[in-house]
Amino acid sequence: MAKKVVPEEARRRRRPTRQGAVLSEELIVATALRVLREHGTAGLTARRLGTALGADPSTLYRYFSGMDDLARAVGDELMGRALNSWKPSGSWRSDLRSLGLAVHASYLAHPHAAVLTASRVSGRTREIAVDETILGILRGTGLPDMQAVRFYHAFIDLVLGFAALDAGSLALSEEARTADEDMWRSTYARLPAATHPHIAATAPLLAARMPHSAYPVVLDSLLDGVAAALAATGDGPGA
Repeated sequence: MAKKVVPEEARRRRRPTRQGAVLSEELIVATALRVLREHGTAGLTARRLGTALGADPSTLYRYFSGMDDLARAVGDELMGRALNSWKPSGSWRSDLRSLGLAVHASYLAHPHAAVLTASRVSGRTREIAVDETILGILRGTGLPDMQAVRFYHAFIDLVLGFAALDAGSLALSEEARTADEDMWRSTYARLPAATHPHIAATAPLLAARMPHSAYPVVLDSLLDGVAAALAATGDGPGA
């Protein structure tokens, strides 16, 4: 005889935890972000999360199918925070740029969570809302759908790729990050022009620029590409 299927809501805990909180998906995700901030990606375990929540670790599986499912929910939360902070202006270029910066900033506010989730596709509500928004802006310019999808692909991969790259640096220890940044002065700036003429000629510029993210520059270059494609169609809206 088949087991009776228990509805999802019935599986969720209603009694307060030892810390007096009633568990919810939102509370678990918020606690997971805190655990990631304090212990890094390797430290996000069901046992540690259960301890932080004041609940038995097995309780988590009433809300998520596993830790991977929880990781997807964390990524979805970062997407949701970005979308909540974003305000459209009606200008396609301004809107794409500000949304791209908002998503990047949301991930960098939680570097360990970004490292864990930036390469994942959650398929959850807020991630889908961000994707719908980006595609809506691009299609609203009048671009053909094939070009809109091509630029959507480039845009979201650029945003999340830089989120992972820049978050990876922020997730390092302060000592390691400082050592990496100092390398441009301690090593690159000392390379002789006889063997490395191009590095030697640009060493001061490299030392000033390389510790900072190239994301805004590359984002603007992508938006220039969208503008060029619109200009080529001859009937797209202005920036």
